Amino acid sequence: MIEQGTKADLDFTIKAVQNGEEKEINFKDLLDKPTIVSVYMKNNTSGCDRQTKDLADEAEWFTEKGYNLVAISKDTCGSHKRYAEKQDIDFTLVSDPEYKFAEATDSVVEKKMYGKTFTGPSRSAFVIDTDGTILGTIKKVNTKDHAGELKELVEQLN
Repeated sequence: MIEQGTKADLDFTIKAVQNGEEKEINFKDLLDKPTIVSVYMKNNTSGCDRQTKDLADEAEWFTEKGYNLVAISKDTCGSHKRYAEKQDIDFTLVSDPEYKFAEATDSVVEKKMYGKTFTGPSRSAFVIDTDGTILGTIKKVNTKDHAGELKELVEQLN
């Protein structure tokens, strides 16, 4: 995983849902202020639902502290639109089926499910400055208290 203080190459195009609209944008354009990127696996799964709902419930706190919130998974933007409505999410949801962000942050890991081994992004979170510098990371997200662990990280950084 990318080390704190390292600048990530986030110059790639992705699709995202912002304010209910699907957009194709350069990822680095999301970094107009310090940004928290929460990586999860899939919409409408129990752990991921807890992780994103916890962030949605505390989104105002992060906004007041001057941070953008972005959640990223391999789901399509159509799925993200429905998911945002269901979970009452008003921050950006990024569709990244090619794992561009995970590759840029060196967070592709080996996983096992149902006896099969595959690679995919780690369930992690990153605090990223406007120039792409990694300010902090959570290498293994606590799905039940994701907002709490991110608040603690943000407070340590300030």
